[in-house]
Amino acid sequence: MALFGLIRRRTHERAGFALYTAAVSAARDPALFGEDAVPDTLEGRFDLIALHAALLVRRLRRDPDKRGAALAQAVFDAMFADMDLNLREMGVGDMSIGKRVRRMWEAFHGRALAYEAALEVGDRAALEEALLRNVWAGEAPEGAAARLADHGMALDAALATQPFEGFVAGLADFGVPVKGRT
Repeated sequence: MALFGLIRRRTHERAGFALYTAAVSAARDPALFGEDAVPDTLEGRFDLIALHAALLVRRLRRDPDKRGAALAQAVFDAMFADMDLNLREMGVGDMSIGKRVRRMWEAFHGRALAYEAALEVGDRAALEEALLRNVWAGEAPEGAAARLADHGMALDAALATQPFEGFVAGLADFGVPVKGRT
């Protein structure tokens, strides 16, 4: 019985990884980076992944289908399994991986709560302020935070229109082609 538990897949694991991959692909859109946009740094990349993943998790959690929460958790689990793997590939020592992943989790959680609060009431200015604070530490290029807030609001609306069964199948349309898919 214990061995079976080790090799058994979680119900939505595959879909969670596919959805997370779609969020990462969208977050890597070159149009989001640059001198007048998000800095192309590890922190900037993390912030864009956090934004896209938070929007996806929000959509899944809000769905009336009872599988929504489990699927949202699968996306979250995929995200932090990927963060752990990336830290290891960058050569971070085993002894500090846990602490770094925890800090990343805390950063993601704080961002997701701030974005959720703004989106829940449709407050674009609050979303812009949260993005300004998180992505640029308060010093963004002219208009960059506003453009990213518009992007976030548009993605939130687009994800809301997508059928839940597509998410269960691991499909999310962020408007950016996913490698290997047509």
